[in-house]
Formats: sequence, structure tokens, C-alpha cells
Amino acid sequence: MRDDLDVLIVGAGLAGIGAAHQLQSAFPDLDYAILESRDALGGTWDLFRYPGVRSDSDMFTMAYRFRPWPGAQSFADGPAIRDYVRATAEDAGIDRRIRYRHRVLSASWSSDEARWTVLAEHDGEQVRLTAKFLHLCAGYYHYEQPHSPEFPGAERFTGTVVHPQHWPEDLDHAGKQVVVIGSGATAITLVPAMAEDAAHVTMLQRSPSYVVSVPGRDPLLPHLRGRLGERATYALVRWKNILYGTGSYRFSRAFPKWMSKAIRKAAAKRLPAGYDVDTHFNPSYDPWDQRMCLAPDGDLFETLSSGRASVVTDHVEEFTLTGIRLRSGAELDADIVITATGLRLRPFGGVTFTVDGREVAPSETTVYKGAMLSGVPNLAFTFGYTNHSWTLKADLVAEFVVRLLRQMRRNGHDRCVPVKASRGAEPMIENFTSNYVQRGIDAFPRSDVKAPWRVKMDYFHDLLVLRHLPVSDRDLRFGRSQSHAKPSPSLSNADE
Repeated sequence: MRDDLDVLIVGAGLAGIGAAHQLQSAFPDLDYAILESRDALGGTWDLFRYPGVRSDSDMFTMAYRFRPWPGAQSFADGPAIRDYVRATAEDAGIDRRIRYRHRVLSASWSSDEARWTVLAEHDGEQVRLTAKFLHLCAGYYHYEQPHSPEFPGAERFTGTVVHPQHWPEDLDHAGKQVVVIGSGATAITLVPAMAEDAAHVTMLQRSPSYVVSVPGRDPLLPHLRGRLGERATYALVRWKNILYGTGSYRFSRAFPKWMSKAIRKAAAKRLPAGYDVDTHFNPSYDPWDQRMCLAPDGDLFETLSSGRASVVTDHVEEFTLTGIRLRSGAELDADIVITATGLRLRPFGGVTFTVDGREVAPSETTVYKGAMLSGVPNLAFTFGYTNHSWTLKADLVAEFVVRLLRQMRRNGHDRCVPVKASRGAEPMIENFTSNYVQRGIDAFPRSDVKAPWRVKMDYFHDLLVLRHLPVSDRDLRFGRSQSHAKPSPSLSNADE
């Protein structure tokens, strides 16, 4: 395999495989490779192996636009998603372009050579590759180090403590007392899954999250698939879900008190009479200040109603020999404690960047069109939505990269760089209060108040900007290095 490439993609997860598919579909003769730090593709969906792991977005928007989701479930489990990503890669031959166990350490841009030099670690040795364009699809969190707060007395606990990001294959929870610390999507998923075999599962939360019951299967599917076929049905259901999700989000932001009351009322209907909904399902923030937790077919509420699980809203005072003592003085017995305490953010997989010998920290840059960085040439990155599925944005960024490369080759350019005079004034993810975001967002690029430098969690805005509006504008500068008088053969032969 060549080490001098046209395009280098970092990350073989959902975004990276999708980017490769669109790239090679547009340019069949392009030389590209994918560097993956782990020994398998799938990203998040290969890493997380805890019971019940599933999508927190519907699969008709989380699957690729170009490849219909084949299943009947709207919210698929981790193995099904992993199989879908693997099948996409294998069917297109993308799997042969992946170089596993390659952790990217640094990327250095040279304007004189109009290319990136990428240093990666492979099985304890450093390897060097070059690429004319870099597409970062490495996600937004640290794969090796989750957020694991130190709990007083944890060292004397005689049971087992597990973080969902590092789930042991041999953990047996059958007949055990389990405490899940957390109230986010992971906890909401773990509780009903583990309650099937555990003696009892307690979800211990410091504060509540919004939990919304949603249908596990789309009611339109059985009526449409037989009449319209797979692809047309997929497109229709996908757009229906996009429109519904967008409308629900905008309504929530416009009328937060009404929506909060409606969500709380819906939860009360699924729980036993007299259940303390105002304590356990009444968040202190507005809907969509944090990501909404979804319970397919109301599985969490059903589990709580059955008595197999319970919710406790309190703070951990300390671990004891046999469980957890709470700030209120109550004690929870536990054989297993699951610390679903969140992720540790890490921009671009921890890669360090230099441009013409000058180190560039991501936090010093401003995001351009939600896909590039100010002052950093020939680089795109994928960062999904907080209010929609990740893949909706990933698909659009991959399309934009194709359009950008096509324009560069058509005009004989070998570099492009977004130029902004000042640093962005806002966090990249604004008005989002999740603790894991607040802990790490300062290390990420910045957003600004005006287009094209404002990051918007708005699919229809990005649809216009990334798919339909002209690629170039006054803030995106194109050029050609003096050392490259003609396009390289691989690029000039690319199918446009």
C-alpha cells in the first residue's frame, strides 16, 4: 500500500466509512487510506459492549443516506449497527483501505509541498505517511480514558466497579444487586437490560434527565416496504423522522415550559400511580439543554413499574464495604456498581497539528461551515449534532469534501484554507449544559456569531450550506504551490 496519498481519513467508525464511500464513489481512481487506532472498524459501536448498548437516534436517520437501514427496529443494538458499518465497508471494498492499529500522533502541513505529513504509531513503531488532504473522523471523546470521578471509599468496596466504556466480557450480573450511577443515555439503556437477570437494579442519579418513550418500530414500515420497495420506503421514513425531530426540537426551544410539562406528564402515565415523578423525572434544565434520553417502547418505565429496578435521586457520600452511603444518610447495597458517569472529550483523537512549522491548537481555530478550521489548509473534520443523529451531519460533511476536491481539481488548485482575522467568540457547542461537554469544550475549536463561522445544530441550515450553496466564498482561499506546475496524475485522472 502506498504511503503517499491523495486523501487520508482518520477513523474507521460510522463517519469514516461513510466518508470513504462517498469519496471513492465520486473519484474511483483516488489514492486514499483510513487509519484506525483500534484493531477493528466500527468506532463507538465496536468499543462499547455493555448490556443493551443501542443507538440513541433512530436508525433511519443514523444510517447512511446512500445505504438503507435493513432492519425493522428503529433503535438498533450495538452489534447490529457494527454489522451494518462492516457490511458497508466490505461491499464497497473500503475494508481493504483500512490500516488498523495506526494511532495518529501528529499532522504537519507544508505549504511548499502542498501536503500533510502524518506521523502514526503502529505496533510500537512510528510510521510516516503523506496526504494532499486530511479528513478527520475520529470522533469527539477519549477512547482509552472515560470520565471516572474519584468516589470516597471506593477502594474499600468489596464488590465490582465497572465503567461502561471498559466492560469486562466475563462480568456476570445474574442474581446480583446492581447500582448504576448516572442518568444519561447509557444509564437509561443499562437499567432495563441488566434488570432482566439481576436481583435488582438501582439507577442512582444526582439530578434527573428528560426521558421520552418512543416506538421501537416505525409504524409506517410494514405498510410501505411492500408497496414502495426498500429504497423509497427508507427515504420517506428518513425524511419523516428528520422533519419530526427538527419540529420537536424547535418547538421545545420555543416553548420549553410547555414541553417540559408534557414530557413529565407522559412519564407519569407510564409509571405506577403515586410515583414521585417530580423528584426523579423533573430536570432542572429546559428540554434540549442536554440531549434527550429515549426509551424505546417505554422500556425504562416498564422496568421501573415492574419493581425490577428503581430510581434514587441523591448524591454519593462514600462507598462502604457492601455498597454506597448517600448524602441523605440512606445506604444502597450493591454487588456491582456501574459508573455511567460520562465521556472525556478529546478533539480530533488527540492529534497535534502544525502548519508551516507553527503548532496550531484546535481551541485557537474557528470552525468554518461546520466542517473546516480557520488557518488550517486542506483539512475537514466531522462533528455531528447534539439534537439529531450523528450521521446526518457526517453525510453532509463527506458530500462537501467531495464537492471541495472536485472544484480544486477543476481549477488546478492544490490547497484551500478558510481565513478568519480573529478567534471565534463562542464555544463550538453553545447552549448545551451536559457535564461532559462543559468539562472539555474549551479544548475544541470555536464558533462565531455570523455565517460561515457559526456552528449551528440545524440540519436544514447545513443541508443548504454544505450540499447546495457554492463551495467557495470570500473566506475560503484557494491557491497553487509553485512547486506543482501540473496536477498529479492520480488527481487529473480522477473521475469527476
